[in-house]
Amino acid sequence: MTISVDSCKKPTWRFVLSHPAHFFSFGFGSGLFPVAPGTAGTLVAFPFYLYFSERLTDGAFIFVLIGSFILGVWACGKTGKALGVADHGGMVWDEIVAFLLVLLFTPEGFFWYLLAFFLFRFFDITKPPPIRYFDRTWHGGFGVMFDDILAAGYTLLSLALVRYVLS
Repeated sequence: MTISVDSCKKPTWRFVLSHPAHFFSFGFGSGLFPVAPGTAGTLVAFPFYLYFSERLTDGAFIFVLIGSFILGVWACGKTGKALGVADHGGMVWDEIVAFLLVLLFTPEGFFWYLLAFFLFRFFDITKPPPIRYFDRTWHGGFGVMFDDILAAGYTLLSLALVRYVLS
C-alpha cells in the first residue's frame, strides 16, 4: 500500500515505510531529518563507502553505483509522484549515490573526505551552471538524480585542482 500525498502532507516514517521506493528515495529515513535532510543523506554515504570500498574492486563499485543510480531514477520518480513534488527535499538517494561516486575517487584521509563533503554540499546547494538549468528543466527520477551527479563532477574537479596545487 502506498500512502498518498493527501494523507502525507509532510512525509513521515509511515510514508517512508509504505513502499520500497519511498524507503530508498528517503535514504533509509535520513531524508526525514528535520534540518538539512540533504546533508544528512550525504552523511549516509560514508558507512556505505567504507563497507563497499573494503569488499569491492573499483570496477565492481562502479557497477554498484550504476545500479544505485538506476534504482534512484525509479524510486525518486515514484516517490515524487506520490508526494506531488518532483524533487522533494527529503528525497536524498541522489545525494547518497552522487557522494559515493565522489568518495570512490577522493584521496584517502580525513582532510580529503572532509573537503569532499563540504565541496559536494556547496555545489549541491548552490547549483552553479549548468546544474541549476538541469535541476529546473529535467524532472522525474532522472532529473532528481542527474543534477547531483553534476555536483559530484564539480566536486571531483575541485578536489583534483586542490590536489594539484598542494603537490
